[in-house]
Amino acid sequence: MQINEKINQIAEDFSFFSCWEEKYEYIIDLGKKLPPMNEALKTEETKVRGCMSQVWLVSIEQDDNTLKILADSDAIIVKGLIALLLKIFDGTNKEEIKQLNISELFKKLELDSNIAGARRNGLANMIEKIKNF
Repeated sequence: MQINEKINQIAEDFSFFSCWEEKYEYIIDLGKKLPPMNEALKTEETKVRGCMSQVWLVSIEQDDNTLKILADSDAIIVKGLIALLLKIFDGTNKEEIKQLNISELFKKLELDSNIAGARRNGLANMIEKIKNF
């Protein structure tokens, strides 16, 4: 599935909820289901700078030029946001990832107007780190 299809699927999932409180609950539930990250991978090198909470991201390049991404956070809402990012980026072609417009992603998923500025900046930093993989 291409990256735009993944984003559209998440937007469609969000459309089932009547308000952002329900969407937050959905995001938190996604975070609770996020597989644990090996503690040995949580290093200064894998830490995402500019986040309010602790966030670690690791990528593993696959043979088909896609990325397998592992991530974790010490904050439950951030874990949920990470889970959303994994739905988009995990298994996606590296070239597609590089071409993603972060502003368009935020608008499509209404994250630009429904997530606090500091949290939004942290999310953008996570996406930039993924794009740099």
